[in-house]
Amino acid sequence: MPATPSTLHRLGAFAAARRRTVLIAGAVLFLLAAAFGAGAQAALSLSRFEAPGSESATAERILHEEFQDGSPNYVLLVTAKDGRTVDDPEVAAEGRKLAEDLSVREGVDTVGSFWSRGENSPLVSEDRSQALVVAWLRGPATEVRAELAGITPDFTRDTALLTVRPGGQDEVFRQVGEETRRDFLRAEAVVVPAVLLLLLWVYRRWSAAGLTLGVGFFSVLATLAVLRGVTAFTEVSTFAANLALVLGLGLGLDYALFVISRFREEMAATPDGTAADRHAAVARTVARAGRTVLFSGFTVAAALAALFLFPFPFLRSFAWAGIAVVVSAAFGAVVLLPAALAATGRRTLRPARTGPAVESGRWYRTTLRIMRRPLLYGLPVLVVLLALGAPFLGARFGLPDERVLPASASSRIVQEEIRSGFAAEETDALHVVTTGEAAGNTGPEYAQRLSRLPGVFQVDTGSGTYRAGARVGATSDPGRFEAGGHTRLTVVPDQEALAGDMARFVERVRAVDAPYTEVRVGGFPAAMTDFRGELLDRLPYVVALILLVTFAILFLMTGSLLIPLKATVANVLSLSVMFGVLVWVFQDGNLSGLLGFTATGRMEPSIPILMFCVAYGLSMDYEVFIMARIKEAYDRTGDNTSAVAEGIQRSAPLVTSAAAILALTFAAYATGGVVFLKQLGIGMALAVLVDALLIRTLLVPAFMGLAGGANWWAPAPLRRLHARYGISEAPRQDPIERHRAGDHSDRTAPLPGDTGKGRHH
Repeated sequence: MPATPSTLHRLGAFAAARRRTVLIAGAVLFLLAAAFGAGAQAALSLSRFEAPGSESATAERILHEEFQDGSPNYVLLVTAKDGRTVDDPEVAAEGRKLAEDLSVREGVDTVGSFWSRGENSPLVSEDRSQALVVAWLRGPATEVRAELAGITPDFTRDTALLTVRPGGQDEVFRQVGEETRRDFLRAEAVVVPAVLLLLLWVYRRWSAAGLTLGVGFFSVLATLAVLRGVTAFTEVSTFAANLALVLGLGLGLDYALFVISRFREEMAATPDGTAADRHAAVARTVARAGRTVLFSGFTVAAALAALFLFPFPFLRSFAWAGIAVVVSAAFGAVVLLPAALAATGRRTLRPARTGPAVESGRWYRTTLRIMRRPLLYGLPVLVVLLALGAPFLGARFGLPDERVLPASASSRIVQEEIRSGFAAEETDALHVVTTGEAAGNTGPEYAQRLSRLPGVFQVDTGSGTYRAGARVGATSDPGRFEAGGHTRLTVVPDQEALAGDMARFVERVRAVDAPYTEVRVGGFPAAMTDFRGELLDRLPYVVALILLVTFAILFLMTGSLLIPLKATVANVLSLSVMFGVLVWVFQDGNLSGLLGFTATGRMEPSIPILMFCVAYGLSMDYEVFIMARIKEAYDRTGDNTSAVAEGIQRSAPLVTSAAAILALTFAAYATGGVVFLKQLGIGMALAVLVDALLIRTLLVPAFMGLAGGANWWAPAPLRRLHARYGISEAPRQDPIERHRAGDHSDRTAPLPGDTGKGRHH
């Protein structure tokens, strides 16, 4: 449970009184995090799309252990020059020598080529001007791709007879990792100065802007240091560093904005501004704003922690990063920042000018206008949100390929040439691993049945090669299909199957009756299919957990059942816009020329799931900020209308400023080269802006105006639960009962910085 108000008040008082000690300790932590976190990138891992314990993982394990082989993850595309074909004796000799050179490289376990597999091999282009050398490198993705970083330059060749260019699954994703690191550095160079300018515009003070940016930097560095520590006992994806940058800056700045804004209010209520008054203002700031920051952080952390329910290191990495970001950002905002505020004092306040009373504020007047005519304002917003989210109804999820890279990437060019020039791709073959001997002579019949399936180019077995149900030739190396009591069949899909619904193709292969004791289907398409299936199977549990936890948090804050329900619906609307735009842009290809990517007609599912968790947590982050101020006003006045208007007037400028900064940090990735990061950048920036500008400041007041006093209703047992365990920015009271009793004595109590004039109730 979050700390009690008295504990937070004491924490604020301690930070103010011992500000030098706290700041020195904070500086030491900052330097240690910078030193330790600097090595995080080298310690982070690259991941493959694998589902541990799945059928494809079992098949791959048998291939590794029994056959000393695996699905080819590296390819050399060999192109004959000057009108020659790969059948030319001189080209063939050089091709065999190339395969031999590759086979003796460190880390390369098995190598095959068109020249070693025989006439029926699919490793030759249809015009016979190109051929493939395929290899399998054993080991984790990080180790394999590190080895490829040395192998690829050596095997990028241009001789008198042929050209050689590397590709393959692990080479593609090695280049994805390199591009991601470049995007990380580019985003950092763009975001930091832009954020500083925005903070100066918001604060009009260098000191306040510097302190806010300092909290963001502290969160980023501390998160990187934590991630490096986590790598000691589990795999952490290198993509988590990108999330650490964008979310660390975003949340660190959000929380610092909220704390400094509250400190300014508390100082505005202090006429003389002595050191003692300043320290008291810091303590009150931590007691009030700190509590909201902690609950907001718990909301975001809970949403991201739900990723632990997935058995994939790739997604779990983002859970580690998200939790570390929240803890470090909250620590910076609630412990280190108050000490800095006590030290800098009035230098963080706005330049000397008196702002308007709360009731004269633009947001206050706009909110009253919306609440007087909630349907007039709310329905158009609802229609716009539903229209923007409608494309998501046509979402199609599929498997990623080389088109996640920029068109200029060498491995993408290789894969696209293979796709356009070859009838089939053996690197994307399914490996059917069987246990036991076939009953009678049904082994060849099983291969014949597999070869008749739609989308199958050929099936290779120890007894021969089969196409369209007929044996078309012998196998050049029958020994590689038998090992340790297991039999292997290689089902090679044609290009049409690869471009279509690969998951359905895998299901058709698995559905064919086999005459063996046990059958396991593996290979890259099967691994991706199992990965996607595991994701979608667990998704309902992840969503349910997030909804339940965030609903409980808002209930503890408000004591209401309707407000958490409203927040859930509002968040779903916000996320529907994000997903609708993802489908319209990245699946259907609209704006692809402007944004510089190639649409594939489908979306890889893990990135949208990550975005759901992050966006839902951030949406609740803003909901907590706004509802904390509304609840504070309602606890004091018992008037729903004025409380909503006052709460939005006090929080909306802060939320919109924070949303603009967070959207900027996300949008920096829209300029990156990897489609995954473009999706994350554009989708998250849009979700944050829509949530702050449409949902929280227009739809929320319309809903709360329509619901009226019902906003704060809860059954008596739940109200007693809230009275015991709930949180509030003001002393706990029962405003509903007080309102019914006719006690409105404190409605006109002045607010910090108010003149007391012109109230509307």
